[in-house]
This record gives sequence, C-alpha cells and structure tokens, in this order.
Amino acid sequence: MISLPMLMQSLSLGMLWGIMALGIFITFRFLNFADLTVEGSFVLGAAVAARLITAGYDPLVSTLAAMTAGVLAGLVTGFLHTVMKIPPLLSGILTMTGLYSINLRVMGRANISLTWGADTLMTRMAGFLGRFMTRIHGWFGSESVITVTTRDASIFVGVVFVTIVLVILRLFFNTEIGCVLRATGENEAMAKAQGVNTDRMKILGLMIGNACVALSGALVFQQQQFADIGMGIGTIVIGLASVIIGEVIFSDKNSHWVLFSVVLGSVLYRIIIAFVLQLGINPNDFRLFTAIMIAMALSLPTFRAKLNIHIRKLFWGNKDAA
Repeated sequence: MISLPMLMQSLSLGMLWGIMALGIFITFRFLNFADLTVEGSFVLGAAVAARLITAGYDPLVSTLAAMTAGVLAGLVTGFLHTVMKIPPLLSGILTMTGLYSINLRVMGRANISLTWGADTLMTRMAGFLGRFMTRIHGWFGSESVITVTTRDASIFVGVVFVTIVLVILRLFFNTEIGCVLRATGENEAMAKAQGVNTDRMKILGLMIGNACVALSGALVFQQQQFADIGMGIGTIVIGLASVIIGEVIFSDKNSHWVLFSVVLGSVLYRIIIAFVLQLGINPNDFRLFTAIMIAMALSLPTFRAKLNIHIRKLFWGNKDAA
C-alpha cells in the first residue's frame, strides 16, 4: 500500500505535471507533431520563474512571464518547421538544443534554489488556506491556529490552474480556429483545400502547447523550491506516458473530456511511480520502466487485432467471422 504522504505528493506532482501533459497532447495528438521542444521549454518556464521570483517579482507575474517564454519557444520551433522547412522532429531538437544555453543564461548558473519562506504561489495558497481554516474553526469556538503545508497547498494550486487551463482549452477548441487547428492535424491536405493556412495553425498549436509546458515548469519549480538545468530530461516520455494512460482510461479521443483524462493519466502515472518505489525498485530504472509501459500501451491495438484474428481462426477456421 502507498503511504498517505506519498499519495499526497503523487497527487500534487500529478496535477502540476498534468499541465505539461496537456501541452504534449495538443502537439502530439491534435497536430500529429512529435515536439521535442518540451524538453527545453519545461526548464525554460522553471528558469524564468526562478530568476524573477528570486529577484523579488510577484510569483503570479513570474508564472505568466514563464508562459510567455514558452510561447516564444513554440514560435521558434514553428518558424523552423514552416518557414525554414525543417522536419518536425529535427526542428524540435534544434530548439531544445538552443534552449539549453538560453536556460543557463536565464538562471545564471546550473541551478537555483529558493530561500526558506520565499514568496511563491504555494506559500500564498498555504497562508490563505490556513487563515480560512482557522476562521472556520473560530466559528465553532476553537482558538487554535491551523497551518497548511506547502505540499498540501500545491494540490489546491494544481487544481486551480488545471481547471483554468482545461476551461480555456475547451472553449478554444470549440471555436472555429480551434476546430481548424484540429483539422490541420487530422488531414492537412483537406485543410489546405478548404483555404486554411496550415502553417499558421501549426505555429499556433506549438505556441499553445509549449505555453502549457512552460507553465507546468514554473509551477513545479515553486512546488519543489528549486530549478535545475537537467530537470527537463525525460519530459517528453513522462508526458507521453500520461497521455497514453489517460487514453486507455478514456477511449473516446474525439471528446473534449479527453483533455481531463490526460491530467488524470498524469496523476495515475505518479501513483504508479510511488507504488514502484514502495516495491523497492531502483529509481534509476524509472525511465526504462516508463519506456516499456509506453511501448506496451502503444502496441495494444496491434495485439488486439492479432488476438481477434486468432479468435476468428479458432472458432471459424479459415473462414471470415462474418
């Protein structure tokens, strides 16, 4: 069984990383674009937020600035692909490589740690919840002061931001532009035949996706209290794992509720990781475990088709099941 503290930590990280998974889902599923920019834009979001917060700027403003930096990263990848005609995979790799140096420039060093008691969205939420719960207890005659940990507060911050992002994305993909963006990924030739500028749609999708990834990086930094130049390694694998788990649970890929399932997949992925930790598996094997899990999930349709063929042959011989 997973301990309660580890379960709460998994829920906190799952919500915050779920926003990153939404960004990967937009580019990977809606645009059919394997965008490796996320490996750099996640760190970029954390780096911008870290530099601004340590400089004394408001954490909410710093978080929005991190999102803006993610938008610019997606814009660069889109420019390389649509204007310079560089293949999607290579354009993401080029941007990711360039972002490594940019992230070092932004942070000024390889990592940044927040001082104890630094003002972040997590500490603000912890203070707000503490005051709120203390007042509630006061109504019942209790004079005790309630304190809320930043770990517990990060869950509420994750819920707030996930809800905002899901609402905005659902409203956007219900608009004409959102439908055109999805049509570009589904059938680019048909979208062009309808007079759609597919290059602009690709750039827009990459900007939105990397904005979500950078937002996630900024929030994870504030939850963990530090940013590191290598914290984005494996981001694409974690995001794909969350997307695959979410799609397995919620198979209707054409519904807007699939966005929520991606966040749920991120939470379940973190719970799986916590369970694996409880089993005593070496943390160094997590990447291998995740890669095997994704490979198995992606192979499910093939295995299902072969299983159906085997069943038909077993019951019907060489004749069709029909």
